[in-house]
Amino acid sequence: MNSSVSSLRRTLFWPAVLVTLAFWAVASAVRGQSDSALPFGAAAPPSAPLVLAEPPVEEGRIPMKNLLQVLRDGGPLMIPIGACSVILLVFVFERSISLRRGRVIPRPFVKRFLQQLRDGQLSPESALDLCDKNRSPVAEVFAAAIRKWGRPAVEVEQAIIDAGERATNELRKYLRVINGVATITPLMGLLGTVLGMIQTFNTIAVGDAMGRPEMLAGGIGQALLTTAGGLCVAIPSLIAYLYFVGRVDRLITDIDGLGQRIVDLIAADGHLLRGPETERPAGERKTRKVA
Repeated sequence: MNSSVSSLRRTLFWPAVLVTLAFWAVASAVRGQSDSALPFGAAAPPSAPLVLAEPPVEEGRIPMKNLLQVLRDGGPLMIPIGACSVILLVFVFERSISLRRGRVIPRPFVKRFLQQLRDGQLSPESALDLCDKNRSPVAEVFAAAIRKWGRPAVEVEQAIIDAGERATNELRKYLRVINGVATITPLMGLLGTVLGMIQTFNTIAVGDAMGRPEMLAGGIGQALLTTAGGLCVAIPSLIAYLYFVGRVDRLITDIDGLGQRIVDLIAADGHLLRGPETERPAGERKTRKVA
């Protein structure tokens, strides 16, 4: 129980770090947007004589913007970008649970199964029953090998390869969604940038905004906010995708190694089904025949 809890904590550590970095990046963008809310090119007020007893003027402070105001200023494309961030969180959490090593390759089951095979305590029927009860990806690969019990090693290995491909597809489920979020969100941010610049140039052409930068601030702000929003979602998505792909590759490599041990135990030319005569070295067998 303690090992499974510690494994769950290690699995959820990096997704939690990614989510924290994403929220930190969004908060930094919001803070930078609020700090630069003064119109571009506005003249600074004339400096007044220094009066030590004068209290600071509170009404002159720049108001801070919340996340909802930033989404509103970013334009309509901030809505699908925000939806992509929610989708990312859901599937990162789901894959973090599903790709736990204790769920894919349960150590107690694997250790007991191999030991019972090695000791000759399992028949093909009882071994299949154990695999069906466990229903983990490694148990499905073991079951495919057990169905070829007593066949040549080539047939058993081919059954393991086929079952391993099916297990790989199951483990990589939803990773395309995470990769899709990492690919689409920067493009949506770029589209928002283009739309914001179009709005800016339309303002210049229609409203005679030359020399009036406050009329251009809306389009430029929309362009920058959508770009920042798309990157804040895409970067954690790409990191999560690469992390989960590497984790799946490591799990498949371990399953393949365990499958090779099954081949040695149940194949017709494996160690378990070879008789004492075939286990003897070739030179010793030849010497005995001559004698």
